[in-house]
Amino acid sequence: MLFSAPALFASNMVAARWAHDAALPPVFLAFGRWLIALLILLPIAAPALYRHRQALRRGLPSLLPLAVLGMGVAVAPQYIGAQHTSATNIALIFSCSPILVSLLEALIWRKPLPATRVAGLLLALGGVLTVLSRGDADVLARLAFGQGDLWVLLAATGWAFYTVLQKRLPQPAVPASAKLAVMMAAGALALAPFAAVETLTGAAPAWSDPRLAAALLFLAIVPSLGAYYVYGRLISQAGPATAGLSMFLVPVYAALLAWPLLGEAPQLFHAYGFVMILLGVRLASLRGRGRTATAAAPA
Repeated sequence: MLFSAPALFASNMVAARWAHDAALPPVFLAFGRWLIALLILLPIAAPALYRHRQALRRGLPSLLPLAVLGMGVAVAPQYIGAQHTSATNIALIFSCSPILVSLLEALIWRKPLPATRVAGLLLALGGVLTVLSRGDADVLARLAFGQGDLWVLLAATGWAFYTVLQKRLPQPAVPASAKLAVMMAAGALALAPFAAVETLTGAAPAWSDPRLAAALLFLAIVPSLGAYYVYGRLISQAGPATAGLSMFLVPVYAALLAWPLLGEAPQLFHAYGFVMILLGVRLASLRGRGRTATAAAPA
């Protein structure tokens, strides 16, 4: 799951850039993505939704914030930012979300930050920079950040909070399909008024454009149903800090996806960066022992 989740998320970034090139409205794309994913999931989740309706109703105070953060804040601003910034900047900003996750846990929940985790985070970040700079330090010096990058930073921050709160908020003891369906419905409802405003201000979807249906269907199946299910399972089994480390792998997968789709063959710097990221993720995911492990236990 640590390796499959970032591959699914990387496909979302590629699709977001393709959607921008196709002039597809970003907020409507985010709204439609969750609505179609919900319609696909409903036949599977309906029995569990009915059977556990009382538990789900009691769990709404936890599920609604997760839906707003994970389905709204982490998605729509990313698509808006893709209109004004490069895919390189998007990957760079989002790949830093593991650092935000560790900082949130350390600052808000007072979770100890062992030296091994700090070293692993820095090593993995170095691998990300190696990939994004193509092994050339001068490329990093020429990177510019602007309006679009601020939107992406907002999305990455929302994703970091979503990752932490997945573990910190009490979750109803229901099947994953039912919980995901509720969050998808809440996310679509939260995005609906913003998509309506976007349409009324002139960015109406081109209903006759087949690229709209193709983008929505792909986003609903791969980075929505696939990625969020796998990532949720990863958080429940490995914890938010370790799950967040998977985001370091997103730029690597994005580079691999660009090979068949954009004709950009992997280079030697991809291998160097990939090895650094793997070693960093491994080092940062090592569990503390002794005093550190005791201190990390919930109060």
